Amino acid sequence: MAGKSDYFGLDWIVSLILAIIPFTAWICGVVTRLQEGKIVAGVIRIFGGWLIWVLDLVFMITQKHIFRLLNI
Repeated sequence: MAGKSDYFGLDWIVSLILAIIPFTAWICGVVTRLQEGKIVAGVIRIFGGWLIWVLDLVFMITQKHIFRLLNI
């Protein structure tokens, strides 16, 4: 089994597929941060999510979790 990942507790392969597509990665990143109660990180994702998408993709492939810009 692949194990759980960052996008809503989905399997890693499903999260990887969502991370590959820029629009879904942006939406999932915003929603994930807001679910965690990290409002500032969610707002940063809304406006700068397209730039963070590359980091999300690299982190998802190498470390099996998405990039955490603000981990507070």
